[in-house]
Amino acid sequence: MVVSNRLPVDHELAEDGTATWRASPGGLVTALEPLMRASGGVWVGWPGVADQEFEPFENDGISLVPVSLSQHDLEFYYEGFSNDTLWPLYHDVISPPSFHREWWDSYVEVNRRFADAVAAVAAPGATVWVHDYQLQLVPRMLREARPDLVIGFFNHIPFPPYGIYSQLPWRKQILDGLLGADLIGFQRVADAGNFSRAVRRLFGYPTRGTAIDVPDGGQRFRRVVARHFPISIDANAFEELARRPDIQARSRQIRDELGNPKTIILGVDRLDYTKGIGHRLKAYGELLAEGRLIAEDVTLVQVASPSRERVGAYMDLRDEIELAVGRMNGDYSTIGHPAVSYHHHGYPREEMVALYLAADVMLVTALRDGMNLVAKEYVAVRFDEDGVLVLSEFTGASDQLKQAVLINPHDIEDVKSAILLAVNMPKPERKRRMRALRRKVFDNDVAAWSASFLETLTGAAKVAPGVPENLVAALKELSAADTLLVALDFDGTIAPYVDDPDEARAVDGVAEAVRRLLDLDGVRVAYVSGRALASLRHVAEPPENVLLTGSHGVEVKLDTPTIELNLVAGEIEQLETLGRVLERIAGSVSGAWVEHKPAGLVLHTRMASREEGMAAQREARAQVEELLPLMTVREGKNVLEFSVRSRTKGDALTLLRDHTGADRVMYAGDDVTDEDAFAVLHAGDLGLKIGPGASLAGFRVHGPEEVAQVLALLADFRSAAVAARSR
Repeated sequence: MVVSNRLPVDHELAEDGTATWRASPGGLVTALEPLMRASGGVWVGWPGVADQEFEPFENDGISLVPVSLSQHDLEFYYEGFSNDTLWPLYHDVISPPSFHREWWDSYVEVNRRFADAVAAVAAPGATVWVHDYQLQLVPRMLREARPDLVIGFFNHIPFPPYGIYSQLPWRKQILDGLLGADLIGFQRVADAGNFSRAVRRLFGYPTRGTAIDVPDGGQRFRRVVARHFPISIDANAFEELARRPDIQARSRQIRDELGNPKTIILGVDRLDYTKGIGHRLKAYGELLAEGRLIAEDVTLVQVASPSRERVGAYMDLRDEIELAVGRMNGDYSTIGHPAVSYHHHGYPREEMVALYLAADVMLVTALRDGMNLVAKEYVAVRFDEDGVLVLSEFTGASDQLKQAVLINPHDIEDVKSAILLAVNMPKPERKRRMRALRRKVFDNDVAAWSASFLETLTGAAKVAPGVPENLVAALKELSAADTLLVALDFDGTIAPYVDDPDEARAVDGVAEAVRRLLDLDGVRVAYVSGRALASLRHVAEPPENVLLTGSHGVEVKLDTPTIELNLVAGEIEQLETLGRVLERIAGSVSGAWVEHKPAGLVLHTRMASREEGMAAQREARAQVEELLPLMTVREGKNVLEFSVRSRTKGDALTLLRDHTGADRVMYAGDDVTDEDAFAVLHAGDLGLKIGPGASLAGFRVHGPEEVAQVLALLADFRSAAVAARSR
């Protein structure tokens, strides 16, 4: 299910009074139409008509569920809070935002209406993809109403730095609304970072990389992923249109209608103060005034689609732009050669493609833009590998389209230089740049964008409770092995994380399932932990014949009563130096402490504040790197582990396989350190990742409770296999 402020259609009345629906323009519609048709999806949104109710219907292969909005909603929720509060705030306060409590109340009420509409029709366990800044409260509302749903959110506009975002009176409510999602997508790396920093500042939730641990009741946490997914277009569809003979003929006609200038410069934007239209007109006008360009040779075509025409800032902007265009044409146009061809209306896609083909230079001067799909559309259309893209560095597109002529639109001299460079660029350089741009756009099209987001949403951001059917089938197949090794991490895998590591215990059902497995012929069980073996024995209380490895494989207890570990004198000296450094750092941070292991030490910061914990880890890394440059450093969940011996859980698992002679291995783990073990699994082995996050494991479950179920199932299947053999 896709949820956005607008449905991908516009409501129109024919002359005879019958209603029709026409596909509406816009970057989101352009991006998602192919996906929705291919997947038979459902789209929830406002149909574009105020104070009117519509029943769900189907249009062009997409099921549509309308949400009604009143004229009051449009004034307060849409034109007010969405577009006169959030839009300017999120675009670096290019225009001052307005803060009104009545607008906020309407925003909450409309978001509730959207959430209720989704909750009413979503199938059990459905995947819901919410879009954009108008609906930032919907994820939390859906989470509370339908906890079974998998919820993603994508923010199409920038997310501002904390110093700007903190001005919002309802800043915590917005963040809490977004954190109801399992995955939050942004256009740029910087946007995702700004969001995570705001969460840390306002809530203090632990963040690690792209992951945020959000309290989910009691001692439980829910993992939310916040990362960038730069949106794109259906590049092949745009190229197919550009290759149509009728559109190419229209392109030539456009040049004729403009007086066949040597160069056509094109700007295509919504009429919005973030697009830098005034900046480009100023730069272009100065070039005309200086005689460096003349209207007989160069024409600027500016398409400015109407946008939010009832908002005061937009009405003022239209007057300003049209006054500038009028003056420029009055000063520099000649008969048959307009200096600026200005169009304050939208065009169908076919006409836009013809314009792109006609344009020698595409000029994108946005002062702040989440992505800017116009830049990518222009590149996709230019199958002739000609044309020059001049692109603002303040667009998300500039992160990918490095072969464009990049500009700072605030620097008018820079814009002027870029225009002249583009106008006079030799054809070989134009083709070289355009080839590189086209590779980037076609390799990262809308299909790749949506697939990446949905794969992350369903595979790494949310793990449903229970044991998946494909895992049950894999366990049954694994149980038939001649000799089987079941290797288990402890913390986070068979025992939930707790504040005091000494209080950790395996969940109910694990001990019984392990004993059952040990009683079966041809099965060995091992615990593979980052803990020291003394600590592991204390918390795990393993049966005597469970194989043990601790300290990431540095300590080993196999089928002998003793622990194998031999430290030389130099390693002991390194441990003493390391201890002095870490104890001093931990002593200065409330909640930090040092765990001593036989071959290393661990700095724990789980109980410290996020800021102090991160600072302590940075200082520890820096000092240890200076004093003990050969020390092995391993990062875990709010821990930093230093070891005088370089060992991994992969080394430990390889040792256990060799020791047991196992034909097949199952390994279960939850942390980044467990990826070393997943990496050494063979074909036919089974890797089980606990919880969200990218992993080499082939299977995934929600938490330790599911691991207990997995072990019990494996014991059941193995018992049945052994019984079948004996018959």
